[in-house]
Amino acid sequence: MGARKRLRAEAIKEARKNLAIAKLNNCPTSPRKMRLVADMVRGMDVDKAMFLLRHSGKEASNRLEKLLLSATHNWSQKNEGANMDEAGLYVKEIYVDSARMLKRIQPAPQGRAHRIRKRSNHVTVVVDARNAEVAEEVNESNS
Repeated sequence: MGARKRLRAEAIKEARKNLAIAKLNNCPTSPRKMRLVADMVRGMDVDKAMFLLRHSGKEASNRLEKLLLSATHNWSQKNEGANMDEAGLYVKEIYVDSARMLKRIQPAPQGRAHRIRKRSNHVTVVVDARNAEVAEEVNESNS
């Protein structure tokens, strides 16, 4: 690995130190339905987002609520001793990508067949602290 590439990799690693990422792969919901729920919580504080997901009528909100809870736990593992309320956690990024498609055949009239595509998706949630000083102080004291 060249010097520039190594320096760039170290800079990216340092920038991601306070981020917490959680992924949900092969979720059996169509990406379009999941994106509707993901767009609701993008950029929100974690507490508000959890409340909104808990009281939403969409089925995808249950899975997204668990994923967001996992991301907050990942953040607390990275920043031991930091208070989540003081840090002001928020949903920095959330994106939904399409995953594998299960292809099925539906019988149709006159000997024909229609293809049914059962879609699934991958969801990635990135949680960060608005008050970065709180997380930096804890990381410096742990080092």
